[in-house]
Amino acid sequence: MPRMHALELLPDDAGCDVVRRDWQALRDAGLPSQLDHRGTTNSPHVTVLAAPALGADDEQRAAELATKLLPVQVRASGIALLGGRRVSVVRVLDVPDELVCAVLELRSQVLDVQHLGWLPHVTLARRMDRADVGRAVAALGHEDAVLTLTSLRRWDPGAGIVTTL
Repeated sequence: MPRMHALELLPDDAGCDVVRRDWQALRDAGLPSQLDHRGTTNSPHVTVLAAPALGADDEQRAAELATKLLPVQVRASGIALLGGRRVSVVRVLDVPDELVCAVLELRSQVLDVQHLGWLPHVTLARRMDRADVGRAVAALGHEDAVLTLTSLRRWDPGAGIVTTL
């Protein structure tokens, strides 16, 4: 499977702190956490789309999206599980309809987008055994948080480059 190029929305420093607190709570509970991800580009983010390739036109359309909609406040609300036997634990985000529409329009114009539709979320942990989910929910708690998304970046896995758009 090819490594996916991605377009990602990034929270401000306060939003990053909120997400990193969740990452730390999972680690402190002895559970998988995004803190365990050793990649140099690992930071809290909301994936807009992932595809085998992105062109200059895709970047331009994405930059136009960001210019008119950012910064934007979103609410990190419920916890969800993505996957099968081993799951990703995520915080689902409530986002303004205008952002949802813009992201779906952008996604519709990019070839071979991974996954249909868009489920805005922040990943807290990957590859967690389902048996540990109850402990994860207990460690994370149930309080909502507001994040401010302030920038958009492009991840090019082939070149190992992150570019702010």
